[in-house]
Amino acid sequence: MAMPAAQIQALIEAALPDAKVEIEDLAGDGDHYRAHVVSSAFAGKSRVQQHKLVYEALGGRMGGELHALQLTTAVPN
Repeated sequence: MAMPAAQIQALIEAALPDAKVEIEDLAGDGDHYRAHVVSSAFAGKSRVQQHKLVYEALGGRMGGELHALQLTTAVPN
């Protein structure tokens, strides 16, 4: 079952309210996405910790509704 990009964005923004989220459907199938997330919540955290925050926001949907997510994270300038 595919997951809409808007749902991914909404889940991330709900968990990280200041986040700027860009989602791209890589294959046009609703299963393979690229996400770029910028949030002040990432300040002082390692890349792994930043990614963990995003995956937690998705509430266990990775590997189920959401097959693949190529993720990049950043702290605002």
